Amino acid sequence: MGWNRWARRVEVEPSLYAADFSRLGEQLGELAGAGARVFHFDVGDGHFIPEITIGPIVLASISPLVHGWGGVLDCHLMVSEPERHFEAAAKTGGDSVTFHVEACDDPPRAIALARKLGLGAGVVFNPGTSVEDAVRASEGADLVLCMSIHPGYSGQPFMPEALDRIARLRSLLPDEMRVQVDGGVHAETIGPARAAGADLLVAGSAVFWNDAPAAAYRALVGAVSEPVRG
Repeated sequence: MGWNRWARRVEVEPSLYAADFSRLGEQLGELAGAGARVFHFDVGDGHFIPEITIGPIVLASISPLVHGWGGVLDCHLMVSEPERHFEAAAKTGGDSVTFHVEACDDPPRAIALARKLGLGAGVVFNPGTSVEDAVRASEGADLVLCMSIHPGYSGQPFMPEALDRIARLRSLLPDEMRVQVDGGVHAETIGPARAAGADLLVAGSAVFWNDAPAAAYRALVGAVSEPVRG
């Protein structure tokens, strides 16, 4: 298994960080029923980012559900020394880990460790890091994630300059490597992000901060669905 089997050509990933945790299983089930396949799982340690978010205990509780629905869990580690958390992600049901180049001294070693543990691997870079630095760190990875906000809080506005960074990233990466974008992705920004070259589009508040998350998810998918040619 791997990213090009898990994810369709274009994938909208609901970000669990924005979910209603009193209804988490219910909301995930509704999204799976609406066609969601890849769920984005944000881990924050209170150090690399100010917030402490969710971790292995939550991952262990939802992974059997998500896998039972045919889905996968994409773990975005917004943490210092991310390699220390790979084993826990693997043991509790994570399918892939994405780590920040700003937090990792040896990206090739981290990617190799993820592979050894049976995980997919991605690298992510913040708005203050150059595209070129991220590309150099990504050899052997499945994806590169371009942050379109400063990592941390849900609901931040999409940074318009991220569109040029996504396009530059897409132009420098091998065709088989996926380009992900995270932050401020909603009805008005998802189309431009896709047009710039992102094919994995993470959406948190745009999905979960609605009365009907499944309908919100379907609308985002519809905004980036490619026309069927007869």
